[in-house]
Amino acid sequence: MKHIDRIGNLLPLGYVILVMIGIIRESVFFYQIGINILKYSSIMDILISPLATLTSHPIVLAAIILMIILHFKLPDLLQKNDHKNWVRRLFELDKIKDKISQEEQKNYYIIISIKTFFAVFFSFFLGFGIADGYAVSNKIKNNELDYDCKLNFNTGESEDVFLINTNTEYYFFVTKGSQTIKIAPIGSIKSIELTKNRALNKSLQLPGKINSRIY
Repeated sequence: MKHIDRIGNLLPLGYVILVMIGIIRESVFFYQIGINILKYSSIMDILISPLATLTSHPIVLAAIILMIILHFKLPDLLQKNDHKNWVRRLFELDKIKDKISQEEQKNYYIIISIKTFFAVFFSFFLGFGIADGYAVSNKIKNNELDYDCKLNFNTGESEDVFLINTNTEYYFFVTKGSQTIKIAPIGSIKSIELTKNRALNKSLQLPGKINSRIY
C-alpha cells in the first residue's frame, strides 16, 4: 500500500511531465513539415496531446500499458536481484546498499523505477514524433501521399486531401496535386469523407469543434 500511496502522490507531477512530453512530440513532428504547432494549439490541445498520442494506435496504447506494468514491478524485481553483479553495477547499488536501511532501499528502487520510466517514455515519444514527421515530410516531398480523404467545405467546394492531423481548431492537410500544406479552421469544414481504407467512403459529419485526430 505504501508503494501505491507514493505513486499516487506523484501522479499530478507525472501528468505535467506527460503533457510536456506530448508537446515536445507534437512540436518535433510538425517542425519537420514547417509548422510551429504551438501557434495553432489551444490550451485544450496541449492538455490532451499526450492522451491523443496514446490512443492514436492500439499498438502504441498496448506498448505504454506494458511499459507501465513493467516499471510498476521494477522495484520488487530490483530488490529480488540486487545481489547480482550486473544489477549492482547498472544501478550503482554497491555505493549505497550497505549505507542505507531496508526501507530506504525500497524508496531508492522506486525512484530508480520512476526515473527509468520517464527516460524510456520520453525516448519513445520523441522517437515517435521524429519518425512520424520524417515519414510525412518525405511523402510530401516525393509526391507519395495517399489522398484518402475528401473535405467538404461550407462553401460547397470539395477537395481530395491527405489529412496530416487535426486539433480542436484546425485541419492540417495537403490537397491532391500540390505539395503545399494547408491549414483550415475546423468550422469551415462541413464534413469529411473517408475513402479507401479510411472508412470505405463513409461520410463523417462534424458536430462542431471537436478533436477529430485521425491517423
